[in-house]
This record gives sequence, structure tokens and C-alpha cells, in this order.
Amino acid sequence: MTKVNVLNIAGETVGDIELNDAVFGVEICEHAVYEAVKNYLANQRQGTQSTKTRAEVRGGGRKPWRQKGTGRARQGSIRSPQWRGGGVVFAPKPRDYSYSIPKKVKRLALKSVLTSKVQEEEMIVIEDLSLDSISTKAAIEVLKKLGVDKKAIIVTNGQDNNVYRSFRNIPNVITAVADNMNVYDIINHDVMVITKDAVKVVEEVYA
Repeated sequence: MTKVNVLNIAGETVGDIELNDAVFGVEICEHAVYEAVKNYLANQRQGTQSTKTRAEVRGGGRKPWRQKGTGRARQGSIRSPQWRGGGVVFAPKPRDYSYSIPKKVKRLALKSVLTSKVQEEEMIVIEDLSLDSISTKAAIEVLKKLGVDKKAIIVTNGQDNNVYRSFRNIPNVITAVADNMNVYDIINHDVMVITKDAVKVVEEVYA
């Protein structure tokens, strides 16, 4: 098992923790990570884009000129795609882009990115993260003491309103709950700050 230091919110080492290799020490599968990220981004799409086809553009019911004898190309409608103001040939229409991937692939992808964070020393384990009140200033101070000056994801054991509302106004910093993380958010942030209790929850859920 891999051992990592446990810090307090003042940035001081107060102990260490052994990470379960079944979650934080697996063989990294890049393809599973790719599939999980592609699936997440596809599921985030609204799918509301819509453009009119030639059948939906107003007007163009009359044939602009007769079929033969004019010396010009035959035309059936001024709303044909080749006309200015005409319809779109293969017009995008509202659709659902979401799809599902196997649970095993999702779990493998999550374990892979967690392992990567440990291997690249981009995971900071803290003893506890609790704030007495909602304060962005206090949240920024915590990050400074932990030496976090990059994009960061804060992972806690449960939804803490003070923590969530304190960190949400900091650019490039997001919060997440241990049993509801996603692969995209983890790899899209340079540093993961996770509480000791959250590590246990992750190991219980994904081991």
C-alpha cells in the first residue's frame, strides 16, 4: 500500500495514511479514461441546436421561372439550399446526445485517474476541512497554506454548505462529494485536495 502524508488546514503534517491499492494503485487504463470523458461530455450537451430545412423556410412556393427556354439553370424554389436565404441541406435538429457506458468501465476510469493523481503527487490528503462560516477569504487562505496555486478540486465526505459556498467563488476551484465524483473533473484540475474521511468513503465505494 502507498503511504501519503496527512496535513491539517494550516499545511502542517500531522500523520500519514495508507491508500488501498485496489483504488489508488491500479494499472492505468487510458482507453477507459477516454471513454468516460467522452461519455461525460456527450451527456452534458443540451442538444437544442436547430436550423430550418428548405421545407421549413417561409416562402419559395412558386417556381421562380419556367423550366426551359430561359438559358438559366432550372430552379424549383427560391428557398432551395443554393439560394441566399434558402434552407440548410442537412440541418441540425434537437436531439439527445446522451448514452451510457458499462459501470465497470466507469469504475476503472475513476480508479485510473485517482492512481495517476497519487503517482504524480497531485493529491493532497487533509485531516479535516471545516469552516465556521461562509468565507471565501478563509477558503483562499486554506489553499495558500496547503500550497495550492493551480486548478483544484476539493473532495469532502459529505455536502458541507460552508465549504461549498466558500470555495465556489474562487476561479478554477470546484468542490465534490466523495461518492459522486466524475473522471472529467478530476483530470481537468491539476490538484486534488481530499479529506481523510473522503478517502475512506472512496475506498469503501470503489474498492
